[in-house]
Amino acid sequence: MSKRTIAIISGPLLFLLMWMWNPMALEPAAAKTSGVVLWMLMWWVSEAVPMAITSVLPIILFPLLGILSIEKACAPYGNKFVFLFLGGFIIALAMEKWNLHRRLSLNIVNFTGSSADKIILGFFLASYLMSMWISNTATALMMFPIASSVVTLLVNEQGNDLTPGPSPNGEGSGIRNFSMCVMLSIAYGASIGGIATLVGTPPNAAMAGLLSDKFATEVTFFDWMKIALPFSFVLLILSYLLLVKVIFPNRLGRFELGHEIVQQELRLLGKWTAQEKRVFVVFIATALLWICQEPLNNLLHSGFIQQYVKNESIEFTDVGIAITAGLLLFLVPSASFKSKPLLEWKDSERLPWGILLMFGGGMALATAFDTSGLDEAVANQMNALDKSNLVLFGIILCGVGLLLTALMSNLAMVNIFVPIVAVLAISAGKSPELFAIPVTIAASCDFMFPMSTPPNAIAYSSGYVRATDMLRAGVVLNLLSWILLAVMVYITF
Repeated sequence: MSKRTIAIISGPLLFLLMWMWNPMALEPAAAKTSGVVLWMLMWWVSEAVPMAITSVLPIILFPLLGILSIEKACAPYGNKFVFLFLGGFIIALAMEKWNLHRRLSLNIVNFTGSSADKIILGFFLASYLMSMWISNTATALMMFPIASSVVTLLVNEQGNDLTPGPSPNGEGSGIRNFSMCVMLSIAYGASIGGIATLVGTPPNAAMAGLLSDKFATEVTFFDWMKIALPFSFVLLILSYLLLVKVIFPNRLGRFELGHEIVQQELRLLGKWTAQEKRVFVVFIATALLWICQEPLNNLLHSGFIQQYVKNESIEFTDVGIAITAGLLLFLVPSASFKSKPLLEWKDSERLPWGILLMFGGGMALATAFDTSGLDEAVANQMNALDKSNLVLFGIILCGVGLLLTALMSNLAMVNIFVPIVAVLAISAGKSPELFAIPVTIAASCDFMFPMSTPPNAIAYSSGYVRATDMLRAGVVLNLLSWILLAVMVYITF
């Protein structure tokens, strides 16, 4: 029997075991919900079934088991945060279609300089900045061929083999360390950049949706960014320094040809096209509106505006801004007014619809957690822990989050764990986002294994990074992340 078959069968078996055995003595609805959670976790972790397909199980199981009605089971798939990410995906699609993402990343790498360490920094920064707005996977895939060209050029210049393994001399070891750091900088930069904005990676928006729907707590784009952006930037700089100075030092100095290949790629792109300029304007306008949303809403609610509008409910929203930007890309012509728009509907075939289904599945799980009382039951079990020191308790929760995200997808971790930590925060007399935000950030701090995240897998596929290399670097960076999260929790409380 194949591993895939065993994983497929294990899912429903775990469900039946949890329901029938009920080791936590849960109420019937909570026991059934916990069984569905284990079923979905098994399929999510093993990927025996496509993750998007696993995510629609709640539509089938919750009505059959009497946990949720079909209306309540389907409603989370139309959550407003699903549309927030849809708008972000459409912007990313336009950037990729017209090659704007490549121009921006090449310019960032070109700006950083020509020494080996600065080239690595350039890839770190390019991946970090692009991943704030487009998916981590798309960022890593975009940067991978550029990085491969630079590394290959170094092989030709130095005449050295970059195959991972022991090196008989310091020079070869330095070249291999350089090649590893370039590939790891793409993976780690993409993951860290996804932390910085609410649309940077699916778990961020999922957390905001959970808090909004289940706990009447709004986390706006600016609310998230003012916490996550400083954290991610500090993590980026420290990760870079640890990689190039401590874990994999290369000591190669200047590397002129590496800088030249980036400049050559920029020359091949030529001047900015009209399409690139128009997509860039939409991209910058969207980012500015997201960042300035709160002062704009304050202006709308000011006496001067209200004397004409007389409606205090009007507001700019993250979702409205994202969807408006997406709509504009289907309206703005790519050249003259008679030309086709920047995006056509056929382009939407490349949108990651599966991620949106995963959002919905996670939200449906969270709804069942709440309705069945499972979140309160688990929270009560964790309440037995000493919460007299809330700072220490928050740090422990972040540590648990880091462990969980190593065992399952970061989106699944957030969908399952955030409702629990939110209840714990409320029971401690605190606002739910005080625990939820650090735990969600922890979901993106998984640097240890090739299978942990798609960017890690892409870096590993290059052939320059061994699993042991990634584990060696990842353990250090995971520990660094936990320390920074501890500092964040300490400052917050």
